[in-house]
Amino acid sequence: MSNTRPFIDVAVIMQRIANTGPGARWQPWRWELADVVRHEPGFGTEARLLYENESIQRWIHGGLKVELFKDDAEGYYLNATTDVPSWFVLWRMEDEPSVAPEPIARPLIATLSYYDAGRWLDAQETVEQVPAPPEVLRWLGAFVEEHYVVEPKKRKRPDSFKSLTDRFGNPASVSTLKTFGGGEGKGGPHG
Repeated sequence: MSNTRPFIDVAVIMQRIANTGPGARWQPWRWELADVVRHEPGFGTEARLLYENESIQRWIHGGLKVELFKDDAEGYYLNATTDVPSWFVLWRMEDEPSVAPEPIARPLIATLSYYDAGRWLDAQETVEQVPAPPEVLRWLGAFVEEHYVVEPKKRKRPDSFKSLTDRFGNPASVSTLKTFGGGEGKGGPHG
């Protein structure tokens, strides 16, 4: 029996775009995810400048593996059933002096799991998404079809049937009888 998980090797294309307007004075450039494509052997695994002009640079980062895990089938299902199923990419700015004179955006992980993306965002990571192509969606759909099992919803017992406890966990009771002032005179103990 094989423990091999289904996977696709991908390359991530990041782009550096010149900012315009007054904010460009403080931050002349911004980085964003441009695309995720199937990895080709000619791409290599090191970051490589693909294209550059006065307002944009495009960098390719090859050799990322996107694996599908059975225990994350619901995360894939949630992505596959959205209006625009997507790749999610976690990236960070990194100094790579042998590649570029300034820090560049380095994709670290790519996934098709909605849950992975959510966890990364909760951890304050930079995560962006781009639409996944039809052939990848067919591959993902086949995996979801085989491994995703809808959990039956458990009926919640109404609170009125639960036993009452006080804040210390001791049994408590509720009475509909009204008592005012502890029974001492008309206006209570002071009346």
